[in-house]
Amino acid sequence: MTVRVKFESVSKVLGQSKAVDNLSLDIGGGELFFLLGPSGCGKTTALRSVAGFYTPDEGRILFNGKDQSRVPPHKRNTGMVFQNYALWPHMDVRSNVAYGLKMRRVSEAEKEKRVRHALEIVHMQAYAERMPNQLSGGQQQRVALARALVIEPDVVLLDEPLSNLDAKLRIDMRTQIKDIHRKIGRTMIYVTHDQAEALSMADRIAVMRRGQLVQVGTPHELYTRPESAFVAEFIGGTNLLRGTLEEVGDLLTVKTQSGVVRAKNGVKGMARGAPVFCSVRPESLRLKPAPESSGIAPSNATNELLAEVQSIMYLGDNEQYSLRLADSTLVRAMDYNPTTRKAQVGDRLALEFDTQAVVVLPQEELSD
Repeated sequence: MTVRVKFESVSKVLGQSKAVDNLSLDIGGGELFFLLGPSGCGKTTALRSVAGFYTPDEGRILFNGKDQSRVPPHKRNTGMVFQNYALWPHMDVRSNVAYGLKMRRVSEAEKEKRVRHALEIVHMQAYAERMPNQLSGGQQQRVALARALVIEPDVVLLDEPLSNLDAKLRIDMRTQIKDIHRKIGRTMIYVTHDQAEALSMADRIAVMRRGQLVQVGTPHELYTRPESAFVAEFIGGTNLLRGTLEEVGDLLTVKTQSGVVRAKNGVKGMARGAPVFCSVRPESLRLKPAPESSGIAPSNATNELLAEVQSIMYLGDNEQYSLRLADSTLVRAMDYNPTTRKAQVGDRLALEFDTQAVVVLPQEELSD
């Protein structure tokens, strides 16, 4: 049986501030669900509240409709994977993984069977006799995961489990954790501030800011249809062009100081005259030679703005351009799999982008 985890108006005060502020969230049974946001946004506090390490000051946390808010941690049947692994340094791998079963007074035969199975899931059976200091960071992380899985938890909780690993190992572990989730089919709640990690692994993501829930959706929904400038900028990075909404309807028209931008997509309820951002992803910008004149989109399907190249960064599989628009706004463009350089620093170019690639969002303060 998979467990559905539900936050009902949960708030938690730590120190002088609300670490979690009126959080309502429904996590489906068997989901690989991510809590994503910058440092201090409340995601780890929310995770620890599910584990029972924090008791909500307001609201409830439910497992399959049953209130767990005052249930002690050892009676919730959750497995926690910590950022720093938290392995016992004086115990070998087998003893570390078996520790939770020992506390639950599981028989020796059952304990041996479950430890062996947990180590097989994380591909660490060959290292059962080794001590933690004889393992790499990635191996220690897999042992920590096996220790959480061996108790057969209803919910697996992961608190930034890959943050201490190098870049290549993090990518490898992403695949392994997704494979493990598919094998065990249990609800997993994963905390991270790494957008690429969340986008590449999650079934769904909850973006948090200042203790509050900002938006929930699949990786594709959050990336292509952000509902705020904060989400657009935090999920993968974007270009935000300030302007005023002039026309609404099937096609939104925004007047910016660099020219007119038309968009197919936008947050509902915005009125003419509202200050807005036009969100355009760097990969949506196409670099073209500058025409004789500019400022008005060449058709209802595309937009075109003039810009001057400020810098170029070659990264092998892509080339990143920093460009300055007429109003001095800096934007980024990406040229993937570049065979020849499209421009040089100081060149004037036209930035072409489709109306479908623009999302019009209300203006907001972005700095925390």
